Amino acid sequence: MSAYGHQMEESYSARSLSAGSDMRSSYVLESGFYITSFAATIMITSLATIGLLMITMLVALSMMLQACQSRGSGVIELQTVNDDYSYCKVHSLHAELNSLEGHNLPSICKDLAIEYVKGGRYARELDSTKSLIEVYFDKVKPSDDGVGVVLIDIDGIFPLNPNSSNLYQNIGNCILESQNLKRILVLGLCKKLQAAGWPIVLLSRGHGSYRNVTFENLGRGGFGSCWSSLMMRDEDDSNKENEWISRQKNAIRNNGFIIKGIISSHMDILIAADTGMRNFLLPDPICDKFEQQRKPSYSIDHR
Repeated sequence: MSAYGHQMEESYSARSLSAGSDMRSSYVLESGFYITSFAATIMITSLATIGLLMITMLVALSMMLQACQSRGSGVIELQTVNDDYSYCKVHSLHAELNSLEGHNLPSICKDLAIEYVKGGRYARELDSTKSLIEVYFDKVKPSDDGVGVVLIDIDGIFPLNPNSSNLYQNIGNCILESQNLKRILVLGLCKKLQAAGWPIVLLSRGHGSYRNVTFENLGRGGFGSCWSSLMMRDEDDSNKENEWISRQKNAIRNNGFIIKGIISSHMDILIAADTGMRNFLLPDPICDKFEQQRKPSYSIDHR
């Protein structure tokens, strides 16, 4: 073979080797982007998990926003309920203060009065008033000046008309529950004051025909031994209630006693208080204003 031919063969061989080397390099480069099915599965699963977490976070944020809105709405609604009940209470106090009979409260007050008792607000106000009474009588003793007595108005803790049947069911339950709460409070105060040496005078505006019913109610309610006397209105007494109450106060004074405190849920007995006398007004729900009760008249009885 000539020198030229030998050079051509070596050149061809070099190009062949170079081409082979280029093909192997290309093959290795392309194999670097190859992904197995297992790796692809892991990648897809990871992306799905991230997407699920993002959706969960969005749902959680949405629920938190709704909860905040509901809480804010609840606060506004509660404030509205309190404002509405205060509006109803103003009507009720105005009617009682002016001795208005057969008055009609706004219709919205019926449901608000029921919620006032059922929701626990009435019980909380009773407890607050009880604390005020106990703090006062812890500091004042019966022997401080003469013979002191405590006058307790029991109207409102027992039904004035036990045969009344014209109540709406919810209103009836509201009245019974409020009377029970008030009866428990007054009974506790009565026993505590008596144990401290205070003579207890009970007062009721009930008609004379309800005297036996009143005794029975006192006995069943646990008041059997915690009172000294019971003042009720004569059957033929035609005086106004405030005039009759004033006479009963004078009768207590004329017997040598000093009224050191009056506990009642009615305004008439608390008006025109004497110096040295402390009046305590028990909170009174307005649900009983929706019951058309007959006003009783009274007598006095001593044990």
